[in-house]
Amino acid sequence: MDHLAAGEYWNANAEAWTKLARAGYDVFRDHLNTPAFLANLPDVTGLRGLDIGCGEGYNTRLVAKRAGSMDAIDISEVFIKHAHAEEVRAPLGIAYQHASAVELPFPDAAFDFAVGFMSLMDIPETERVLAEAFRVLRPGGFLQFSILHPCFNPPHRRNCRDDDRITYAIEVGDYFVDARGRIDEWIFGIEPQSTRERQPTFRVPRFHRPLNEWFNLLVGAGFAIEHVAEPRPSDEAVAKWPRLQEAQVIAYFLHFRVRKPAA
Repeated sequence: MDHLAAGEYWNANAEAWTKLARAGYDVFRDHLNTPAFLANLPDVTGLRGLDIGCGEGYNTRLVAKRAGSMDAIDISEVFIKHAHAEEVRAPLGIAYQHASAVELPFPDAAFDFAVGFMSLMDIPETERVLAEAFRVLRPGGFLQFSILHPCFNPPHRRNCRDDDRITYAIEVGDYFVDARGRIDEWIFGIEPQSTRERQPTFRVPRFHRPLNEWFNLLVGAGFAIEHVAEPRPSDEAVAKWPRLQEAQVIAYFLHFRVRKPAA
């Protein structure tokens, strides 16, 4: 499966995904992953940024409020349609384009920084994506991105819960199995039953890579690794959004910040 075939799956998911995420059902994004990502984002005041794989633009809009200007691309035309419509409704100066991350439509050294919120893991040609990100960054610019933690989200994964439905462990397996292109089907965990009955499941192609591959791909692309984070929800967050509790047992997400050498 290549990036175009993967993009067809995301385009098919995009209408329902946008509707449900904007309704507040993506609690892991809204109350754990994105807040942690933004907490680790360097000061981007006055800088030009790029969001690689922007989806419907939720995270792009948050970064745009901090940056000088933002461009954003996604391979899904439906996602870009919704992102652009929100930009028209509440302008932040974001320039959205329908494009692939493996062929960024920008000149060399065009951006001071780039971000990728849970997008780079969904593109099979990861090496090309990183090469493109490196190319469009100015010397000294950085790329910060989040992915599912490969150690705790391999091809086999099962929650172990006690009698009170509290997660106490995660069973994982097939960490070294190459299951790239496998289609996972799932829904947002807090969707009410009435919504689940009306919405099809998301069909998401997975491209699991062991942790060492991510590090080696980043170094191979020419980046210097600057910061790595594994977000964990606080007890206060779990009290408000109990679904997050399992992310206190293992790391759901992995964040990288890497930098293009200045010289």
